[in-house]
Amino acid sequence: MQIDIYGQQILDEMDLCSAFLSDPNIKIKNALVSDDIYFDKDLEIENIPTFKKYVKQSITKEEFDNQLQRNWFIPEEYNQLDIAKHVLDLCQTDAELQRVGQELILYQQRDLFQLLRYCKYLVDTMRANKVVWGVGRGSSVSSYVLYLMGIHRINSLHYDLSIDEFLK
Repeated sequence: MQIDIYGQQILDEMDLCSAFLSDPNIKIKNALVSDDIYFDKDLEIENIPTFKKYVKQSITKEEFDNQLQRNWFIPEEYNQLDIAKHVLDLCQTDAELQRVGQELILYQQRDLFQLLRYCKYLVDTMRANKVVWGVGRGSSVSSYVLYLMGIHRINSLHYDLSIDEFLK
């Protein structure tokens, strides 16, 4: 297996054979395969993975990273979620509304709404699968928005933690 400068794994014929021999029921989705492998992309056989030919990118690593950061692989319902409204609806007092409004402006200025959507998806998925996660640590606990969303369990309003600690 090769890894290009962008961190993408490129499978060759030996990688694919090894994978299928070790587990015939393996599910490989959207594998990038090297140019020397022939496959019929229109062939539809059950349990045969979807392959994509590896195409060498003509963009910089920074441009590639920026493209990936804009593509969050989450269900469409989360991509379409009005995250600001969702978090504001979780507020119960005027103090909470004020703090959340202040934080949401800062999240929006930093173009982090998609990250918040992903966090919502992550928490929902963990809860649905009964996964236990930590109570919170580090500077993230100063974000009241993350507290309301269930990312951590430290009420930054109660402990008077400044959002500036989170955004350093």
